Amino acid sequence: MREDKIHIVDTTLRDGSHAVSHSFTVEQAVAIAGGLDKAGVELIEISHGDGIAGSSINYGFSGCPELDLIEAAGKVVKKAKLGVLLLPGIGTIEDLKEAKARGANAVRVATHVTEADIAIQHIQWAKQNGMFTVGFLMMSHMASPEKIVEQAKIFEDAGADYINLADSSGYMTPADVTARISALKAASKLPAGFHAHNNLGLAVANSLAAVEAGASYVDATCRGLGAGSGNTQTEVFCAVLQRLGYNTGIDTYALMDLAENVVEPMMHRPQAIRTDSLMLGYAGVYSSFLLHTRRAAEKFGLSPRDILVELGKRRMVGGQEDMIVDVAYQLKQKA
Repeated sequence: MREDKIHIVDTTLRDGSHAVSHSFTVEQAVAIAGGLDKAGVELIEISHGDGIAGSSINYGFSGCPELDLIEAAGKVVKKAKLGVLLLPGIGTIEDLKEAKARGANAVRVATHVTEADIAIQHIQWAKQNGMFTVGFLMMSHMASPEKIVEQAKIFEDAGADYINLADSSGYMTPADVTARISALKAASKLPAGFHAHNNLGLAVANSLAAVEAGASYVDATCRGLGAGSGNTQTEVFCAVLQRLGYNTGIDTYALMDLAENVVEPMMHRPQAIRTDSLMLGYAGVYSSFLLHTRRAAEKFGLSPRDILVELGKRRMVGGQEDMIVDVAYQLKQKA
């Protein structure tokens, strides 16, 4: 067994929310969170797919208020940290206060890869109030390793417990991941984490590359449930790590049972790499754009592929979901 422990961050109840149109119920949240806790997962993330306060016309309304899900999950999670995602500009410190009051004791504050400075006050508040706090850089394929190091330093100075890099588009290859995690580890004393999407079928490979480059926190979801083609599959990745002798402290069999018997029956569709989700990775487009793009394509009689390519050309980033309909309309006018 290798000495360094790999901490699994399960985000089925957050990134997986995208794949079920933010429809998780209290009963489902309790079943998933309780199962993850019993299996030994150390950090369980739960919120709207776009973070606390994400339920809106722009990002999609939640079937059940996330604060109710957080409170319910908090009653069955005994050992793990219960975390939320917060995107400054969507969620506020007031929202974070309420999430904390309902049972969240960890927060990952996420910004575009070049905008870490907008998260300083949120990270500082969370740390001052006893929360485990993470700086989360989204769309990390859009910045060089040097730029990532610069932005990570902002999170570090604000007091983050670790820095997480997200391949939000599922665009990167293992070499891309290695370059960014290696640069981060060389420049910062903080632990590094990684969040993958499977749009090019590389989520497990990229997550393993991150670990081999020094990452000690890795995001995953049961059955890979998540935006686009989904995320690194928790039970698969833990099995791979176990085969390679890494210590996760997780009962992999319990995860397999949870994924198969609890999560899979909740899924709206198999988490497959279809043409439109493949294009997210190919064009470097934010994974949560997928369902919005499918709806716009149907409305305007277009191919989702053409919309996604145009979004990629325009370098659209998370938070610009409202522009998808505009782009589809413009493409229709040109057709």
